[in-house]
Amino acid sequence: MYPSRVTPMGIRMNARMAAAASLTLAAAAPLLAQTAPGKAKPEPVVVAEVAVRNDAPFARRETVEVLLKDLPGLSKPADLERIHVTLLAGGGEILSQGMDTNGDYDDDTLVFQADVAPKATAKFRLSLGEARSYRREDFRVYGRFVRERFDDFAWENDKVAFRMYGEALETWEREPLTSSSVDAWVKKTPRLTVNDWYLIDDYHKDHGEGGDFYSAGKTRGCGGSGLMSDGRLFTSRNFRKSRVLSRGPIRLLFELTYDAWDVAGVKVRETKRVTLDAGSHFSRFESRYSTEGGAPLPEAFLWAAGTKKEKGADIRIDPALGLVRAWEKLNRYGEDGFMGCAVVADPKAVVSTPELDGNVLLALRGPAAYYAGTGWDRGGEFKGMADFDAHADAFARRLATPLAVEVLKR
Repeated sequence: MYPSRVTPMGIRMNARMAAAASLTLAAAAPLLAQTAPGKAKPEPVVVAEVAVRNDAPFARRETVEVLLKDLPGLSKPADLERIHVTLLAGGGEILSQGMDTNGDYDDDTLVFQADVAPKATAKFRLSLGEARSYRREDFRVYGRFVRERFDDFAWENDKVAFRMYGEALETWEREPLTSSSVDAWVKKTPRLTVNDWYLIDDYHKDHGEGGDFYSAGKTRGCGGSGLMSDGRLFTSRNFRKSRVLSRGPIRLLFELTYDAWDVAGVKVRETKRVTLDAGSHFSRFESRYSTEGGAPLPEAFLWAAGTKKEKGADIRIDPALGLVRAWEKLNRYGEDGFMGCAVVADPKAVVSTPELDGNVLLALRGPAAYYAGTGWDRGGEFKGMADFDAHADAFARRLATPLAVEVLKR
């Protein structure tokens, strides 16, 4: 609304002027009723419809991405804060999130989660309205740099939790560790627990929600990576920098940066990008390598990722699915059940599945992204190894048949 104009003192309106003013106010009343505080808000403006097609013979719930540049009439990152998503078939609003995917601090992508039946298409309406506001209970992902625990970076969702090691751990007087491994925590609650577990600092015991019972050490843990040359595995030191690009509530996206290290005589730098979605047991990892001098990596180098091979663990290797899996007993701090770790990549990128330095690896023709996830037999979803294998296999099949997303301009 424009600021009201006040009639100066000493000026009187005649009857005709008063009548005209009354008519003007009467005509403006509906508009004032729409825009005044506490009154009904204007109807949202429909921007586009989005069709999400599932060609697979199984139902799925996944996170859908829509780029800002593909939404007609929208160009400002702030517009994504005002987008509201509803299912065309009926129902209330679906939680959505704007994301910065290129690190320029401006949102460029909208994400929301879609349930799609087998061999079916679900359609969604995107409308422009009031800016979204989130509640604490909307957040099902979380991640942060943990300076108080020697520079960890920890992340979680309503299913799983992980951490990687930062610079300060390399020189800790009691238990120094140099490793770019991925450590896995297990959960039996959908609640976000990372902050509380660090605060209480007793997460090697299960107090009813899970804990840290897995030992990653200098291995690749559950999803650590490296580069291979001439049959040897080369890995970085602990990460040096971290930044969160998108904090949720649906999808977490962050980056870790590593100093250059030697790979068969070549100095290589790495930026590792990690994504975790609400409701998923699997994080997505993408390493961006470059030589210190700026030249491309030698063609002979292979990307590698995998899981540690613990003594007594059941190991499964399935190149056709692009999958390696370990199922091991958690007994370092007590009898804490069994945990499975699976690492999955595009099988077309898999060159070999070597066992090196205490790990079972996928050697990949890069650049190649991969996924790493866990399941715990006390978490409520997996009774044993067979259940976890079925889940990992289904996840690999979903990767092989991605959802098709189309923006239908109006």
